[in-house]
Formats: sequence, C-alpha cells, structure tokens
Amino acid sequence: MSKRITQDMAYRQSLMQYAGKYGVSRAGRKYNRSRSYICFWKTRWDGTVQSLACPSRRPHSHPNQHTEAELKLIRDMRRRNPELGMVELWHRLRKRGYTRRPESLFRVMRKLGLFPQAEKKPVYKPKPYEQMTYPGQRVPVDVKVVPRRCIADQELRLFQYTAIDEFTRLRFLGAYPEQSTYSSADFLKKLVKWYARRKIRVECVQIDNGFKFTNRFSNSKRDLPALFEQTAALPGTRHKLIRPYTSRHNGKVERSHREDQKRFYSCHNFYSLDDFAKQLAVHNRRSINFPMRPLHWLSPAEFAVQYV
Repeated sequence: MSKRITQDMAYRQSLMQYAGKYGVSRAGRKYNRSRSYICFWKTRWDGTVQSLACPSRRPHSHPNQHTEAELKLIRDMRRRNPELGMVELWHRLRKRGYTRRPESLFRVMRKLGLFPQAEKKPVYKPKPYEQMTYPGQRVPVDVKVVPRRCIADQELRLFQYTAIDEFTRLRFLGAYPEQSTYSSADFLKKLVKWYARRKIRVECVQIDNGFKFTNRFSNSKRDLPALFEQTAALPGTRHKLIRPYTSRHNGKVERSHREDQKRFYSCHNFYSLDDFAKQLAVHNRRSINFPMRPLHWLSPAEFAVQYV
C-alpha cells in the first residue's frame, strides 16, 4: 500500500477524531455525512491515517487472463533465450501455440519480472567549485533576451550582454539589437576596456557553446574560429567554453539575469535601442553599488577597490 497521504485520507482522519470526541451524530451534522458512512470508516480506523485509504478495486482475476500453461510457456522460453528481443520472442511463442498480442506479452512479462534489471546510472558528483583568488581571473559572459512585453515597438528585438567578474561580482552590461558573433566580439572589446579603466585585467572569458560565441557545434564551420574567438585571441584574453547543456557552470551570470528580471525588466519599458542602452547603464550603476552577502555586505564597487 502506498504511504502517500491523500486529501481524502486527511479528511477522514479529521472526521474520525471528531466522531470519537463528540459522537457519530454530531460528526454527521458537522461534516454533512451519513451515519453509515462514518460507521463504515470507524470500523476500519485503527488510529492511523493509513487505515483510512481506499482499498484497491483492481480485480483479482479476469476471464481472459493468461492461463498457467501460457505462463509456463513464456517462462520456459525466456529462460532458454534470455537475450532474445520482444518481437522475436513473441514470434517463437506463436509457433508453439501462443495466440496473444505482443502488448499482452509485454504486460505479463513485466508483471512476472522477466525483464532484465536496468543498470543504475552512477550518481553525478560535481567537482568542487574553483574559487577565484583575484579580480579578472575569470569573467563569465552570457546573453539575456529582453522580454517582448518590455518593448514598445513589437518589431524591435533587444538583447542584454552581461559580463561579471567572479571574484568581485563587478558587472558590465551591453545593449544590442541582435545576438550575433559580431555583437559578441564588439562586447568583448568594450568589456576589456571597461575593466581596464578600473585597473582589472581580464585574463579569461568564460562562455557557453552558443553560435554567437563559437562554431564548436556547427556542421559546416566547426574548424573555422568565430569572430568572438578571433577577437579574444588578439589582446591575449583566453576564452573558456563551459560543458555543453550545463548552464550552472555560468551560475553567477545566470543568477544576475534573474535579479535583472525582478528588479529591472518587470517594471521598465523601452522605446528604442538608445533608450534601452541609457536605462541599462543606470541599472548597471545601481547594481554594482548594491550590497551583496557573498561580499560581506559590501557592494561590488566597494569590494573591488580593496584589490586594485
């Protein structure tokens, strides 16, 4: 029997407790239930909520169920041919007088436990997270699509490029009308200069495997470096690709996007690319001066000053 407590079971438990305290008649008036209903469950109740579960209504037998001869035939055939596929096993059974459909054979074999046990997948144990030790050691970069409800012109598309220094949490945001390898390369140039003005040298830029950053999963341009990768090699900035389909490796920038959604995009509208860029710059100045718990309740701007 399932150990799950349903809403009906909790209701009957309350009814039984009330009936035991005030009597069946008063419980029937309060819960709008007949005396026979209360007495029926009262005879089953042993003080536990599990005793108030509805018993299974599944029939114990069926006129068209497999006979013992058929079950013996299936067991013997499976024992002699443990690696045989379902269709071929059914085909061989038919030659020996088995008249059921393959679906019936599958159900009865599953009920008898004749399928091999699936091997348990090893539990994934993530590697210990590598903490950064100085500013600019690694800067994850990602793109957030601006929600359409924030854009007045429904034909306009806006994208927020985000770079965040993992050590200081100092963010740099960029506004673009498209997410492309050209926009990514232009944003890379700007973020290197932006951090350099704050005396932070960007050593590594961490990106996902999107086509806006790399041709890693492209069928025709796999061996051709994208414009972003070419730009990253010019100033000596190393770029690092995260594991495919593992967005948690860019967790800091993804978390910052959630905060942007809550504090910025939920209450702002944009009428053009220039308007979006101006409002985004104001939001970025506010965010880098906002205290954060990982920084011991200092803002990223205050925390970065201690190390540059």
